[in-house]
Parts: sequence; C-alpha cells; structure tokens
Amino acid sequence: MKISPKTMAAIYFVMGVFFIYIAILSAGETIWNFTTMVLALFATLEFGVSFRLIGLHVRLKNNKKE
Repeated sequence: MKISPKTMAAIYFVMGVFFIYIAILSAGETIWNFTTMVLALFATLEFGVSFRLIGLHVRLKNNKKE
C-alpha cells in the first residue's frame, strides 16, 4: 500500500509546525541563538518538502484526468 503525496505533505506540514512550536519555546530573551535557528531551518525544510509534495499531488491528479 502506497502513501499518497497529499498524506505525506500533511505529515511534513505538521512536523514543520511542530518544529516552529519548539523553536518558539526554545527562544529565551532573543531568537538569535543556535538552537532556535536550527529548529527554524528544519521547519523551513519541512514546509518546502510539504509544498513540493502538494505540487506533485496536483500534477498527478491532472495527469490522471487526461
């Protein structure tokens, strides 16, 4: 059984939100510390993968219609 790109996109999006939440919690008096920046970088990568998977889902859906 294959997992659809839409499902994987949702999982990656939730993980990105989770990383942002952890980054907000780790920010003390400033956000310019190493831990916060690494967590924000991971969240950015997760959101990027999520958006690419949504695009893949749309392309596959359009190809299936034709």
